Amino acid sequence: MVKNIGVIRGDCSSPEIVAEALRVLDKIAAKYNHTFNYTEIDMGGAAIDKYGDPLPQAELDKCLASDSVLLGAVGGPKWEGMPGPKRPEKGLLRLRAGMGLYSNNRPATLWPQLADASPLKPSIVAKGIDFIVVRELTGGVYFGEHKTEEINGEKVATDIMPYSEHEIERIGRIGFETAMKRRKKLCCVDKANVLDTSRLWREVMHRLQAEYPEVQYSEMFVDNCAMQICKDPSQFDVIVTENMFGDIISDEASMITGSIGMIPSSSLGDGTRGLYEPIHGSAPDIAGQDKVNPIACILSAAMMLRYSFDMAEEADCIEAAVNAVLDKGLRTADMMSEGCTLVGCKAMGDAILAEI
Repeated sequence: MVKNIGVIRGDCSSPEIVAEALRVLDKIAAKYNHTFNYTEIDMGGAAIDKYGDPLPQAELDKCLASDSVLLGAVGGPKWEGMPGPKRPEKGLLRLRAGMGLYSNNRPATLWPQLADASPLKPSIVAKGIDFIVVRELTGGVYFGEHKTEEINGEKVATDIMPYSEHEIERIGRIGFETAMKRRKKLCCVDKANVLDTSRLWREVMHRLQAEYPEVQYSEMFVDNCAMQICKDPSQFDVIVTENMFGDIISDEASMITGSIGMIPSSSLGDGTRGLYEPIHGSAPDIAGQDKVNPIACILSAAMMLRYSFDMAEEADCIEAAVNAVLDKGLRTADMMSEGCTLVGCKAMGDAILAEI
């Protein structure tokens, strides 16, 4: 099978992990007789340096011409002083909108080998951590109007948080469908005691609930959810929520699993083309030092094979290789513990390739 993959190497330490993920994809292609063609795409800080724009239209067009896109995190101190429209993160928002990707799916799964790395008490960890956050990705306050103006002699900043019924319904349906494929539990996280948008979310979710009688449906305020993720994460199966709340709680969820460097993610729309990326940032403090953990990016590539390319066996192969390497006690610095062997980014990639 031939697939065309857009590759955004990202900024700071991101090119190091993307390089390892591409090595893994090449090994999979050779083993299973596929051809993966890569198209290099500039976005974020790299695009600002080259074009003065975090995502020029020509680069977005390359993404749209690909079967899926593998992305390394963008941004870093070099570009922090840029004006709002020119910041690297604006390129990411434009990419999601341009590709029509409205659903971000982030698993929070504890690998048993890393149980000791979780910051939670062993008694909590023993109950298990295995849930997924389904986050609406192209609406809400991140895509509403932003303005700063002077009123009565002082600056006033305003950020608008709009949501329409169809935006809520399509992500809500993905939440219910995801729950049907898992343990049939869905929790809608909102702030309905304060926000009109959250009250509309509940109205739409109640309508959808009637279509999925097998799903155990519940609702939770986002502040309580943040506490419950730390207190008893085993209670969750699928969480569906709006853009900003999902951004926050999915990062929290990833940290309780032991290392943010282990968590992949997918962003999908109506078709099979998706955007796949590790959830961690560009780690500028360790860029070029061969210290960054490549596993989340490698697992993101596995998610791409599974969900966009219908290559379940190939995805299983990558995940099994990661599991075998962890069983051997190999760890990058972010997940190092006593009795394990410290390795760098490239050595971790070498070990996973050897297992494949």
